[in-house]
Amino acid sequence: MKNKQSFIWSVLSIFRNIVTVLPHKPAVMLGGFVGSLVPFFTRKKLREASERCARILNISDKEALHIVRRAYRNFGRSTAEFIRLPVMASKLDQIVTVYGEENLRDAYEAGKGVLVVTAHLGNWEYAGAWCAQNGYPMNGLGTDQRDERITALIMELRNAGGMKALGKASDLKAMIKALQRGEIIAVPVDQDAKKAGVVSPFLGYPASTPVGMAKLADKLGCAVVPAFCVRWLGTEKLELHFHPALKGRDGKPYGKDLQGSIDDCNDLISGWIRKYPDQWMWMYPRWESVERGYFD
Repeated sequence: MKNKQSFIWSVLSIFRNIVTVLPHKPAVMLGGFVGSLVPFFTRKKLREASERCARILNISDKEALHIVRRAYRNFGRSTAEFIRLPVMASKLDQIVTVYGEENLRDAYEAGKGVLVVTAHLGNWEYAGAWCAQNGYPMNGLGTDQRDERITALIMELRNAGGMKALGKASDLKAMIKALQRGEIIAVPVDQDAKKAGVVSPFLGYPASTPVGMAKLADKLGCAVVPAFCVRWLGTEKLELHFHPALKGRDGKPYGKDLQGSIDDCNDLISGWIRKYPDQWMWMYPRWESVERGYFD
């Protein structure tokens, strides 16, 4: 395992050195090329992701394989972009077109804090960086990787983009303090929460879904604003969309009806993934805990 981690770190370091000095467009193109090579070295992962995609979207194996290969390419582009954040932080308005900023602004100006919920779609890191660069105090939750060097690099790059490191998603005390200060927290909610989550349809199939954002909204009255940063077809240009803050059902505040709140959020995220299936992380086993029978 250590040898594998050392190899990955060496490749990442070389890749970082190259894309940092290239102009932005060629760097992103190189990232896409490198991403397209990864499936040749992870054939098992490619097969599993393609089977998952075909089953969930109810499409042919051939079509699913094309989608997943493009998803690898998008991940390569996004990685190159993320690595270039120290260079691009002040220039994000040149490549990111924003829609619905008033939805974020209204939620932020309410003063109770904002949870920006998103998915691993397009380039989610640039969404947080754009907010930080445009006057919105953005906090990023910690992401522990197998290699501590990669964990440190992620935090370094987020800081370079203007985001503050908040700690782990399980650190509710830190999250509450940030929201009480009226700040913003970016929360990806398309991950398997295992036994800590509630089962909710995700792309039409039951999946364990994180509930922290809905519980915090209920407890603190903070707004929950969905946001998605997607790529223009095969380019380095991005679109960042902010939706209106989520509302609860039957006139209740969002989060009061926990199941309904999670279902509505998943439904919105699922719609974006269906629209841009080749920009989502099919390599991740989103439905695993339910499929393994962790829930009755």
